[in-house]
This record gives sequence, C-alpha cells and structure tokens, in this order.
Amino acid sequence: MSDTKKVQHRKFGGEVVSVKENKTIHVVVKTTKMHPKYRKQYEVSKKYAVHDENSTAKLGDSVTFVECRPISKTKKWTLVNVVTK
Repeated sequence: MSDTKKVQHRKFGGEVVSVKENKTIHVVVKTTKMHPKYRKQYEVSKKYAVHDENSTAKLGDSVTFVECRPISKTKKWTLVNVVTK
C-alpha cells in the first residue's frame, strides 16, 4: 500500500532586503492585485524570513525560496537558489 501523496510546496521569488541575522535573510515579495470594484491595479508587498544555511545571498539579490517545515517561530521558508546578484 503505497498511498504517498506528492506535496506541492509554495514557491516564491523576491529581493533580499536584510542579511543582518545569522543564517536568515529577509525577502520582499511584490505582487500586483486588482481592486474588485474600481479595477485599478496596485502593488502589495510582503516580507518573509528565509533560512539561508550557507549565507550565500547578499543584500539586493533576487532569490527563489520554497515552503518547508518550521525552523523557528518566523522561519518557515528555505532558500532554493540565488537568481541574480
């Protein structure tokens, strides 16, 4: 009975805005939304705490990260790769 499900992890890309903590980077993800009534597009940003094991990302880099098990109170994301430097 192999009833194993493949888990679909959420994946985001954004820009590194802080590298002050050890093995942690803060990434801002910007998305555009449309107002339901007025149909105007506006930008929404959210900041994520991402686990960076080897401290490879630097300030201003574009990175991709995925959801993982909780590492700490705020870190539930891990770094996949650095897209551009």
